[in-house]
Amino acid sequence: MGQGEQDLGEKRLSGQTIIDQLLRNMQLGQFEMAYSILLPCIFSVYLHPDDHARLSSVFGLLVEDAKRALCARVAKLNATPGVLGLRRPGRAKEYKIASRDWVIEFFPDTEGAVPLGDVEIHSELNEAPPPGYRGAKTTLLDREPSVTPRPTAPHGDTRKLGEGVFAEIRYEDDSGAQLYLVTQNHVRVGRGGGDEPADLALYVNDEVSREHMVLRRDAATGQFFVTDKSTNGTWIDGKRLKKGAEQALPERAEIGVAEVLSLLFQVRK
Repeated sequence: MGQGEQDLGEKRLSGQTIIDQLLRNMQLGQFEMAYSILLPCIFSVYLHPDDHARLSSVFGLLVEDAKRALCARVAKLNATPGVLGLRRPGRAKEYKIASRDWVIEFFPDTEGAVPLGDVEIHSELNEAPPPGYRGAKTTLLDREPSVTPRPTAPHGDTRKLGEGVFAEIRYEDDSGAQLYLVTQNHVRVGRGGGDEPADLALYVNDEVSREHMVLRRDAATGQFFVTDKSTNGTWIDGKRLKKGAEQALPERAEIGVAEVLSLLFQVRK
């Protein structure tokens, strides 16, 4: 890459761009409860090492500005019921965070996954997220947002992912377009919450059960299976499954969830 190309790349990433992506991540990572909606307040921001070095002297000012923007967005959400398109019958639910303050940390991307002029953000609701919650991850340059498992490492090493990806699931729920990467052999899918945590938590209405279905991968053969555990049904390529009976899942399939949501499943090889 020539010096001129690098200079153009560096100009793409500004403080405003980073703050805009923090706001986007906060809205994607919401966690709805009975009387309130929690928003992520802990953010790990990964930059290309060159961008991290260039901006390191203003991180303090950037965090201060970002906190003001996040507070203003929460105030706006509470002043405008239904701005995110959520189904909120009765009185409006309050948007809030689970900590006293926002935590925003910047890290250089040492794995080579974040291009120059780009940013990757991982967020959490709190140090200990509620059952069924999976932290949001967002990136720039028109790449789709995805939902990733909460890392078990402490802050400062939050980008450690699973060893492999077995399949992917694309869908769009009330929080927007999503990409879920299947990295384990057992995946519980549903709204989650309470005593029914979900590995893949769907932000949709009550027609989707807390534990709607279960995906199982046979580690020896790589074959996936699905079991419907719901009230309102699960479909594979238009055919409704018998509740409680495990069904082999094709390598590519459209999974219908309670006739309100479609999951596009595909095995990765």
